[in-house]
Amino acid sequence: MKIASWNVNSIKARLPRVTDWLNEFQPDVALLQELKCLDENFPRMEIEDLGYNVETHGQKSYNGVAILSKHPVEDVMRGLPGDDEDEQARYMEATINTVRVATIYLPNGNPFPGPKFDYKIGWMDRLIARTKELLTHEEYLVLGGDYNVCPKDEDCYDPARFANDALCQPESIDRFYTMINLGLTDALRVFYPSGHNYTYWDYQAGAWQKDNGVRIDHLLLSPTTADKLVKCEIDRTPRAKEKPSDHTPIWCELAI
Repeated sequence: MKIASWNVNSIKARLPRVTDWLNEFQPDVALLQELKCLDENFPRMEIEDLGYNVETHGQKSYNGVAILSKHPVEDVMRGLPGDDEDEQARYMEATINTVRVATIYLPNGNPFPGPKFDYKIGWMDRLIARTKELLTHEEYLVLGGDYNVCPKDEDCYDPARFANDALCQPESIDRFYTMINLGLTDALRVFYPSGHNYTYWDYQAGAWQKDNGVRIDHLLLSPTTADKLVKCEIDRTPRAKEKPSDHTPIWCELAI
């Protein structure tokens, strides 16, 4: 079972890239982030024609997440619990073939310091609480998405330059590792324990050509899921194409 995560940075603008990738890579499950559209404006027909079931949690012009699956999608939950007043579409869960998956678009938090960073930290606290609850269930679990966190200096091409960026603040990094310490596995680091393995490159200043990137997209697995982990890779192919997202997919293969 291949499960991928990709921040597409506008599904409308990136539809040719997404359909190309789905056709070429053929993931069983694709967790998408930053759709930037309402549910009714998602290109459902184009995706369904490729053999995928589609569930979305959209928002006009901002945020938005989706789950695409070749298998039936069950027990869908939209929105991260813990704040009934939070209207931002950043989180959705579902069960697919005994695997509980979540697509996550964690707040960026910039500018730091400020209310956007405070929102990010509060959101992460809610995600930790939800993760604790999910780990009590007897399901395989994959929490995938754009976490907007560089866990270590090596996950950023120039840590000094990002010293005041919300991606690299101790408060958010501590919460990322609080999740890991609940028993989760950072799937990529099983196969690449160290080094530069980026998932995002800014559109400015030739960042892609210079490989000036950051690793902010992660697949976190529960202990039973990590036992089934066969492979995890970053697929850089879509980022090199015309009019790409500034992110590229990360995927794992599970022996399920």
